Amino acid sequence: MNLENIKKVHFIAIGGSVMHNLALALHQKGIQVSGSDDEIYEPAASKLAKAGIKPEAGWHPEQITPELDAIILGMHAQKDNPELLKARELGLNIYSFPEFIKKLSENKQRIVIGGSHGKSTITSMIMHVLKHAGKPFDYLVGAELEGFDLTVSISSAPIIVIEGDEYLSSKIDPVPKFLKYDHHIGVISGIEWDHKNVFPTMDDYTQQFDEFADKTPKAGSLIYCEEDALANIVGSKEREDVRKSPYSAHNSKIVDGKTILVTKDHGNVPIKIFGKHNLQNISAAFEVCKLIGIKVNTFYEAIASFKGAANRLTLLDEANGHLVYKDYAHAPSKLVATVDAMHHQFPDKKLCVAYELHTFSSLDPDYLKQYKGTLKNCDQAFIYVNPANLKLKDGKPFTEEDLRKAFDQNDLKYFDDTDQLVNAMLTFKKSHAQCAFAFLSSGHFNHINFKTIAHELVS
Repeated sequence: MNLENIKKVHFIAIGGSVMHNLALALHQKGIQVSGSDDEIYEPAASKLAKAGIKPEAGWHPEQITPELDAIILGMHAQKDNPELLKARELGLNIYSFPEFIKKLSENKQRIVIGGSHGKSTITSMIMHVLKHAGKPFDYLVGAELEGFDLTVSISSAPIIVIEGDEYLSSKIDPVPKFLKYDHHIGVISGIEWDHKNVFPTMDDYTQQFDEFADKTPKAGSLIYCEEDALANIVGSKEREDVRKSPYSAHNSKIVDGKTILVTKDHGNVPIKIFGKHNLQNISAAFEVCKLIGIKVNTFYEAIASFKGAANRLTLLDEANGHLVYKDYAHAPSKLVATVDAMHHQFPDKKLCVAYELHTFSSLDPDYLKQYKGTLKNCDQAFIYVNPANLKLKDGKPFTEEDLRKAFDQNDLKYFDDTDQLVNAMLTFKKSHAQCAFAFLSSGHFNHINFKTIAHELVS
């Protein structure tokens, strides 16, 4: 499939993160784009409106006509979606977005970054290095990155770097997205049970990564974190004519609260990010970049200026000995990685963490035990649950005792009101001269104003 042959595309459930960025990318190529969704949130709403392609809320089967070259179906759309039914009736070409990306990149070298955590960061690191090196490439990433207008790019570039999500492609195609791309170079950053609603057991979940690794072609490459037990088991399995590249956290040291990479031939390289997971992510990106011809000195020059992807361990404010971070923490492994990173990076500060239980898995009482011990390095731990989110997922309310038992943290405090949560954090600050605060979630803490609150916390 070539872009030149595509004139009209319709997106069903256009408001998704990748969906609206893909729509905008095609729109910029001069393709006629239309779309639909029952509700579109920011920043997708503003971006689509600015491009003149924001749809009216709801589903409109009359938009589905024989002239459409492709229908892109988002995961949010149900099997009985009226637009989907009309498209099937007309026999139109229907793709999930990973299928569509694969079709557009059939003649490219495809690099797919998989794993339960670190996908966006590793993908963003590779993008940052390739841009610094002046190497043409396309990409698909799940987070915004400084220097890139969209999170999707499709062109005539010979390489595409893809963040490979293990979640399902669509309601009519319940296959993990990362199995759709047919990678030449695959990365597994780590494996920790997630998405319990579609992978009921740890074995079910791990199997998806085993299948991903098995799809590595002859003469292809599989890069995996040997410090992650399951990633190491899956990655180290013998596969005929597959180049295996295990990696571990890059050598480093911390000086005055700043992380410095220690290299054999290129001296010490100060970086703007920190934490063991990020040091592992750097090593993963390094292995990929070596395989596609990036010189080692070019890699280190570039990685020194990498600030991180949006909402990935982002510094919100810093003053008066206090600092406030926000991180996308959606699972126990990510939570403990961020907490431990901040604990080691700022040993002289009192660490106060607010964690939102947000995902389907995290709001499952049976899954909560996976969080045991994840907050042990906090001086104060707060858990927040949005009651509306809990109700939406048909969950029963938690008690503070439930959460203390699950996290194995007797001083943990539970909130279902963000005003009360913020007041508790401000109260904590009054008792300590220097604090490191963190808001950790894959959600949004009921849309609180992080910038304003961060300023209050450091004032």
